[in-house]
Amino acid sequence: MSIHGELPELAAAVLQPGFVGTSAPDWVRRWLAAGLGGVALFARNVESPAQVAALTAQLRSEYPDVIVAIDEEAGDVTRFESRHGSSRPGNLALGAVDDAELTELVARDLGRELADAGITLDYAPDADVNSNPRNPVIGVRAFGAEPHLVARHTSAFIRGLQSAGVAGCAKHFPGHGDTAVDSHHDVPLIARSEAELAECELVPFRAAIAAGARSVMTGHLLVPAYDPELPATLSPRILTGLLREELGFDGLIVTDGIEMQGVRRRFGLEGAAVRAIAAGVDAICVGGDHADEQTAIRLRDAIVAAVRSGEIPEERLRDAVRRVRELAAWTTRTQVATGARAIADAAAGAEVAVLGSTVGFAAARRAVRITRGPQGPSLPVAGIPHVVEFAPPRNIAIGSETPWGVGHPLSELLPGTTAVRFEAGDLEPLADPSVPVLAGAGERPLVLVVRDVHRHPWIERTLAGVLAVRPDAIVVEMGIPVTVTGGVHIATHGATRALGRAAAEIIAGVDVPEPAPQPVAA
Repeated sequence: MSIHGELPELAAAVLQPGFVGTSAPDWVRRWLAAGLGGVALFARNVESPAQVAALTAQLRSEYPDVIVAIDEEAGDVTRFESRHGSSRPGNLALGAVDDAELTELVARDLGRELADAGITLDYAPDADVNSNPRNPVIGVRAFGAEPHLVARHTSAFIRGLQSAGVAGCAKHFPGHGDTAVDSHHDVPLIARSEAELAECELVPFRAAIAAGARSVMTGHLLVPAYDPELPATLSPRILTGLLREELGFDGLIVTDGIEMQGVRRRFGLEGAAVRAIAAGVDAICVGGDHADEQTAIRLRDAIVAAVRSGEIPEERLRDAVRRVRELAAWTTRTQVATGARAIADAAAGAEVAVLGSTVGFAAARRAVRITRGPQGPSLPVAGIPHVVEFAPPRNIAIGSETPWGVGHPLSELLPGTTAVRFEAGDLEPLADPSVPVLAGAGERPLVLVVRDVHRHPWIERTLAGVLAVRPDAIVVEMGIPVTVTGGVHIATHGATRALGRAAAEIIAGVDVPEPAPQPVAA
């Protein structure tokens, strides 16, 4: 077959498109039979582990070595547990515990769950060093703000995932932590020198490579120290020069969502995909609202045209396809060897209860930190509490369907607990926003639940007013605990279901037995 006859199949092999639905659409099945290398799953594709297993079985009936990827960080950003919230603590919480063996154990537990459902690539862990506390998109998704701590836990997470046969993916190269711009909306600028990048941002990525990370995800970031013109996803200097040649990474390079404005606004969808492959990317992730066959056709045809015109050398495309197929073969081989895909190989249509990670809940309890003020109440509370949750605008990476908070788990532990949630529009215009917050509490114990107080002046102002009246209030911070306020301050280091439950247990005084220790080694 001539190169021109092969081109559509080769171009399809480097795509990882999303799609709509909880079973495989006809167009995806047709494309798999015609060379599509992988798919990306999001919350819209997930109802239960058994349903995902049935879906991945459908995909493999067309192409046994298809890469099935998911954006599962096991924290605030969760797709596999998006409808219930993650039963694991998330990265910042694991970094707060700072026990690398625990992080590896949590990741191995996650990897087994994903592998059993037939998933082979996880777009995790987040290897960013969150050195800018005002970062609107990373925050609790990072293990912390110190590069060597982040490196320890990035390595541990990758080892845990990959021991279960799920490829890890260190992101967002070369580091999305030191920015106050969200690359979903614009191009963040990382204004650090090469020396500064080497001492901070690159430390976790070096560690990930040393730990055997099978893939790295690019960030749509402008890093002038290496390339003043092109964002990292489209930069040969960063992907080929820095990541491949200087850092020695030989695995799969996959883009962050190619539909994000950080690359699409300037170059268009097709232009961004073509430039990414030419720069050294091996796989194009397509998520967001571009989950349809027409988008896949546009991208495939643009890559074909670019090879024919010489914009993408033929060998560059073949090299990308080789890495896609090598990753797929590794995951298939490893999952078979570890006995994974138990759900997928069973009666895939059977109902399976919502999974909850015992390991994850135990890890979440270890992450909670309590600070008592001079007028702090004793814990557990005496009486039935009233919970007020402050909901800032959501991080676009966090699914709008994913629940969070303390009100629900606390009402399960202390029946009669009441809860209300306020957004900026409810309180920001008010002369005294504390009035509606205090209205429902009376003399009952008051629990105030916040996320990233330091980034939201309306929350900070409201808290000050409420605490002036109720200095005995309990403040639960489910974001980055920069501001410590309240009679008792409970820092959970994230807003997952497991962390919400851990905070509720402390407030209610529930004594939870620790699970039996488990060895880290597979």
